[in-house]
Amino acid sequence: MQAGCEANIPGLFPLEILRSLGAMPEVLKFVHNGASKITPQILAGVHHKLPLLKVEFTQINAPKYPHLVDQLEFLADVVEDYAENADKELPYFAIASAVFSLIYAHRQFDLIPDDVPELGHADDSSVVRAVLMEYERAFESYAARHGMKWSKITVKP
Repeated sequence: MQAGCEANIPGLFPLEILRSLGAMPEVLKFVHNGASKITPQILAGVHHKLPLLKVEFTQINAPKYPHLVDQLEFLADVVEDYAENADKELPYFAIASAVFSLIYAHRQFDLIPDDVPELGHADDSSVVRAVLMEYERAFESYAARHGMKWSKITVKP
């Protein structure tokens, strides 16, 4: 994707842009590859760091990606509940994908560095939203079981 492409297509969120460019399968492939490397030890390490990650995620200022903070908080809650045996109904690969997305969003230097004005969180949002879309039914059921409003988390803008 060319730098600045998003600025040329007003109103579209990263996944819509990626779809229009035919790149969505590549994002899912990237997520699946990353999730396949998430071991129980990595899951435990991320679980241990979740309190700090949750605080970090609340500091994200990304008005072009209005759902990003809520989505990251949701995925952090999913991982926390799974790691603490509070909810084991989600498939492990959905959990591994959630862990991968949290790790990816935490990294400051990723595909698009977070400090790039207006675009810095486009890749983070794309990865997070790809995970939510891939496991939408499972995550929607999780949200219902835990009294969360899926409409606040959903990938639809």
